[in-house]
Amino acid sequence: MPDIAWEAPYCAESSNCFRIGTDADGNAYIAVAGQEDAYLTDTREALRSLIQDIKAGKADHLL
Repeated sequence: MPDIAWEAPYCAESSNCFRIGTDADGNAYIAVAGQEDAYLTDTREALRSLIQDIKAGKADHLL
């Protein structure tokens, strides 16, 4: 397992808490808090693009 520096969990009202982390190689990670061994990983740029698209409403149809 890579050495991941996890941020504090992000928790919305009455939903799961997620954590975002990074490693020294420039990879980004997303995991459910408490389940950090089962993460999704990609580059920091891909994570940045995902977050920007979500903020812009491009995933609203999933709600």
